[in-house]
This record gives sequence, structure tokens and C-alpha cells, in this order.
Amino acid sequence: MNIELGQAKPIKRIIAVTVFLLMIAYALYSALMQGGKSVAAAQLEFSQVVQGPLDIYVNTFGEFVSAKERLLTAPALGKVAEIMVRPGATVSPETVILRLVNPQLEQQVSQAKGTLAQRKAAQTAFKFEQENALLDYQGRIEDLKAKLEQAELELAVNEKLLAMGTVSKIKLQRAKLTAKQSISRLSFEKRRFKKFIEMQSYQLTQKKIEVQQQQDKVTLLIAQLAQMSITAGLNGTLQTLEVALGQSVNLGQSIAKVGSIKDLIAKLRLPQRQADQITLGARVMINTQKGKIAAHISRIETLVNNGSVLAEAILDGELTSNARPALPISAKIFLEHQPKATYVKQSPGLRANSKHKLFVRTSDNQLVQREVIFGQLSDNKLLIASGLVPNEIIVSSDMKDYQQYSNLELVL
Repeated sequence: MNIELGQAKPIKRIIAVTVFLLMIAYALYSALMQGGKSVAAAQLEFSQVVQGPLDIYVNTFGEFVSAKERLLTAPALGKVAEIMVRPGATVSPETVILRLVNPQLEQQVSQAKGTLAQRKAAQTAFKFEQENALLDYQGRIEDLKAKLEQAELELAVNEKLLAMGTVSKIKLQRAKLTAKQSISRLSFEKRRFKKFIEMQSYQLTQKKIEVQQQQDKVTLLIAQLAQMSITAGLNGTLQTLEVALGQSVNLGQSIAKVGSIKDLIAKLRLPQRQADQITLGARVMINTQKGKIAAHISRIETLVNNGSVLAEAILDGELTSNARPALPISAKIFLEHQPKATYVKQSPGLRANSKHKLFVRTSDNQLVQREVIFGQLSDNKLLIASGLVPNEIIVSSDMKDYQQYSNLELVL
């Protein structure tokens, strides 16, 4: 058997040449990628890295809400007979929102007034009766006083006659007994009169209490009847109306809600990752598109909803002309002051808390690609976490067509 091996050498030679050419091509490609590409400086925009004092703010958004709200409820059972105001209308404390009717309540008021009149009449009659009884007691006391005087007179006469020897001792003793009995009856009647006056005072007080209780009941019913005309109770707007014409309502049922229109607070949605850095009392600058209003954080909720935390801010400055409940607003919340912050002006494509590859201009007019990590954004200034130092200059133009180059030559 003849085995020919000569044909394998050309194949190996072809493979070796191919590999060699690929290596050359890769070397040329790498050389091109590593440098050699130039770009005109006039086509680019630059930003300088700055170091200095900087106030750090959190940008957020939210809306105005009423600082004062009042829930209107039904004062009694009733039916909606008339609606005077619809949601969105401006109201004052005396503005009637709607009117309820309740025939039973009206009847209760009438009955209570009748009972009150009866008790007042009974109290007056009782006072006259007691005055008559008082006069009777006083009359009896006066009679007893007169009898006592007569007995004392007879006793004195008998004592003189006894001294003259014209009357017996037994008659004198009878006169003394009569006088003593008169004194006892008068003393007893006076004690009864005193007790009668005390009892009369308690009875009159009881009658007054009964009349006052009935008066309070009448006052309460009349107030309930008056409250069937539901008023706003404060200056603001009618925010909601929860009943319809002809609808029956129960005692305490929610009817409407009124909110202040000039007394406002701001509800802001804080980014969850920054909410922990914000403290109560932090300064806030609110932008309403028609002006700015100073405020401060008064409350921060703990519940996270869709990546944000709700906070309330109390307004310290005057309201702008367009300020009203539910107005969308933007705001800046003060976090901290950094005396030596390193930052650069924000450019299109640069985002806070992200990593970017940027071209940095060198002293020999070269652009070197470098990885830069940005921190927070405050007033269009991006804090630099790493990758840049003060006074360095970066290319702020869009360089996506040059990302494959590690460095570029800058043509002036």
C-alpha cells in the first residue's frame, strides 16, 4: 500500500498564512482602536470640574392640598330635599350646601315645646301654692304669738291678785301652765315653719331642674332642626358631595367635605432612597410655575408606595396667584451643605447616581476615555463620586460615535 503525505504540507501552509494575516488584521484594528483618531475641538463642548461649596437639594414633585378640611355629616335622619352648591364652588362658613327634611323631627320639636310650656305652668302654679302655704304657716305663728301674749298677761294679773289675796293659787298655776303651753306650741310651730321653708326650697329646685331639662331637650331638637340646613362651616371650596337629591340619610352619615382654599399645605413625593436623608424642618422651595414659595417639612410618612414616601410641607411664604388645592407643583428639598464638593455641570446624557465613560481633555490636547461615577444631582450640578478631580475638563458633547476609542487627538 502506498501512502502519500505530500498533500498535507500545502494545507498547513495555508492555515499558517491565514492565522498570520488574521493576527496582522487584529493588530491593525487594535492600533486603530487605541488611538490615531482625531476630532476637531470646534465641534465639541467642554465642562470643567469645579470644587467649592454646594447646597445639596432633592428635586421632587407633588401638589397643594387644603390645610383645613371639614367633613359634613347628617345631624339626624332625613331626606335630601334641596342641593344648593355643587363640588368646586367657593363657599363661606354660612353657605348652605343642602337642606334635609324630617317630619318626625319637626313633630318632636312641637311636642317638646308643648311639654316645656306645661312644666313651666306647673312650676308657676306650684310657686303660688307654696306661697299660700307659707302665708298659712305665718298666720298660725302669729295666732300662737297672740295667745302667748294673752297667757302671759293673764299670768301677770293672777300674780298681782294673788299678792292682794283675791285669787287662789290654783288659778295662778293654771295661768302659768297656759303660758308654758303657748310657748311650747309657738316654738314647735317655728321649727315646723323652718323645715317647711327648707322642703319648699328643694321642691322648687326640683321643679326648676325639670323645666331646665325640658328646655335643654327643646334647644337640642331645635338645633338639630336648624342643622338640617347643612352649612360649609369654613372659607374654602366644596370638595366632594356624597349624596343625591331625594336620597335618605342616617344620623352621622357622611354628606360632603369642605376644604380651605387659601390655607394650604404641600404634599410631596420623596424618592425612597433619599427619604431617610431628609429631616423634619428641612427647607423647601416650591415652584408653582408662577412663582416660588418657601416652606419646611412638617411630616414624613413611613409607608413606601411605588418607590416614594409622602411628606407634608408647611408654607412659610405668600401664595402665588395660581395656588389652589390639587395644583401640581415641583419642589427642591435641602439635604446638606458641602463646603468642598466636587461637581460638574449636568449635560445631556449624564444622569445622577450612575456610571459613565467620558473623554477627559489632557494638557497635551488629547482626549482620554475614563470611567466616571456620579452622585446626586443638585441645581443642575452633578456631584462626582470618583473618576475626576477638580479643574479637569470633560467633553460634554455626545460622544457615542467615539466610544470604541480609548483616546482621541484634539485638533485645535
